[in-house]
Amino acid sequence: MQIPRAIPPTQMMTEIAAKTQELIARVTKAFHEDISPKLRDVGIHIINWEELTADEKSLASQTFQKKIFPVLTPLAVDPSHPFPYISGLSLNLAVVVKNPDTGAEFFARVKVPSNLPRFVQTKNVDDQRYVPLEQVIAANISELFPGMTIVDCYTFRITRNADLELEEEESEDLLASMEQELLRRKFGPVVRMEVSKDINPELLATLLEEMDIKDEDVSRYPEPLDLTGLNQIADIDRPQLKFPAFRNQVVWDLRDVDPDSTEDFFDSIRRREVLVHHPYESFSSSVVRFLESAATDPNVLAIKQTLYRTSGDSPIVEALIEAAESGKQVLAVIEIRARFDEQANVRWARKLEDAGVHVVYGLVGFKTHAKLSLVVRQENSSIRRYVHMGTGNYNPKTARIYEDFGILSADPVLGEDVNKLFNQLSGFAPQTSFERLLVAPRTLRTGLLDKISREIENKKSGKPAFIRFKLNSILDEEFISALYEASSAGVKIELVVRGICAVRPGVPGLSENISVRSILGRFLEHSRIFHFANAGEDELWIGSADLMHRNLDRRVESMVRIDQTDHKRMLIRALDSYLSPTVLRWQMNPSGNWDRVVKTANGERLEELHSQVISWYRARG
Repeated sequence: MQIPRAIPPTQMMTEIAAKTQELIARVTKAFHEDISPKLRDVGIHIINWEELTADEKSLASQTFQKKIFPVLTPLAVDPSHPFPYISGLSLNLAVVVKNPDTGAEFFARVKVPSNLPRFVQTKNVDDQRYVPLEQVIAANISELFPGMTIVDCYTFRITRNADLELEEEESEDLLASMEQELLRRKFGPVVRMEVSKDINPELLATLLEEMDIKDEDVSRYPEPLDLTGLNQIADIDRPQLKFPAFRNQVVWDLRDVDPDSTEDFFDSIRRREVLVHHPYESFSSSVVRFLESAATDPNVLAIKQTLYRTSGDSPIVEALIEAAESGKQVLAVIEIRARFDEQANVRWARKLEDAGVHVVYGLVGFKTHAKLSLVVRQENSSIRRYVHMGTGNYNPKTARIYEDFGILSADPVLGEDVNKLFNQLSGFAPQTSFERLLVAPRTLRTGLLDKISREIENKKSGKPAFIRFKLNSILDEEFISALYEASSAGVKIELVVRGICAVRPGVPGLSENISVRSILGRFLEHSRIFHFANAGEDELWIGSADLMHRNLDRRVESMVRIDQTDHKRMLIRALDSYLSPTVLRWQMNPSGNWDRVVKTANGERLEELHSQVISWYRARG
């Protein structure tokens, strides 16, 4: 395969802009030609103002007067009113009004309130007909400008540059510096504007001039703009249109634990490691309970915890606060640079500091993405360490829809490893070595590459050799080259990749032994599993890292080797199900494009994987 030449930045930006327009066109087409018609087929109508009956218009206008009008703030632009600040991703109305006495025209901006329902019901007794909120405002816009004539009214939305420039080495207080950067982010330059495709050219020119945007950075498409509000439609109570109700289970090894006994809980982990598969097995009764038990157990001396993303009302943070207030030593490694969660993490950091938690921000120059909890407990005359490691964030809300694996363990070797890693994150320990862990940026890249090389040598020696990876993204050139080399040596490689994948499967002379598929469905596939044949001695790892530069070289990531035989079998069974020929999937072809596979060669409909797994857990009891 020919390696492409480096692309100049200007050409790259041009290609990105073109790709963005292509993606917007696909989304718009999907809504207008697929989603909206299918909703109509089941009696749910998202309609334009012009399609409303007289009675519906009257009701919508009453809703405007009672609930919408009081919230609106028209901002005029004239010599005494400068062009208003437009927040990123907010939906707005650009309005041109004329003074009928003088004939003078003025520009005004009306922000569509984000704290009101995105779609307005058009009947009191029927929740099946909706009109976009901005159209209700536009239809009644004259109420905001009494005595003026409305000339034009169109919707628009901008995207601001949200990159943060945080110089960690020069910062004396990283948290305070982040707070300042977050304030500056609000006023980042505009990089894109979305407008209605039929917007008045003169009005568009005004917007471009005022916000210093080039015409090539404008996306024009049919309304409604900003389809994130479709969550409101998804929340309509129509159970027959949704996935069947699903209730996760308490993980098998914790079912007999006394719910009121922290001693019983830790004893169960001490007897054997616990492998948990979310969301099929409960996050709350395993991970959250692990930390809540540690917070209240009088024998627990210390808790150490990484936090990358968590929920707004996190019981995990509350457990850490409770532990600190009860006199336990508590360390929280908070990644305040977690993209678009910076503000929330800054708030958590302040709250934890106020409670007496030792809050640190990991290693300078590296994001801390590893998913780690460590509990240090006094047991008789000795100290025992308990660990949780997982593939997903400590977020009870996303744990209901994100597929992830995690282990709870009292293994002394793993406890020592995780203790060392926390010492790296909170102090100075650059030369630390580990037994059950691979840790980026030092050992994860080389460790996995060595295992790929071992599979190549095993294949050449006639020993069992294969590679199976399940992860979110593969983009790292060194790993792609290693996988191509393994394929050329005859090693069978099966990849399950949810997102970005730069590996091309099935290319003659390069990757005939590689297959790539993606599973998309009810749950977001988020776990990372690495399986090596290892000459017949299956070796399996789970962890937080994808095969990308940022994960391998610019983050603190961790992967743990799974040693317990039954846990290996569980992970192998999971991989078998992802790679089964009987499941719905996307399959990558040699050109790098994805083909939707919905039927067998005999024309039989394939099954949805997540439904299969739910059924398996239900049958298991």
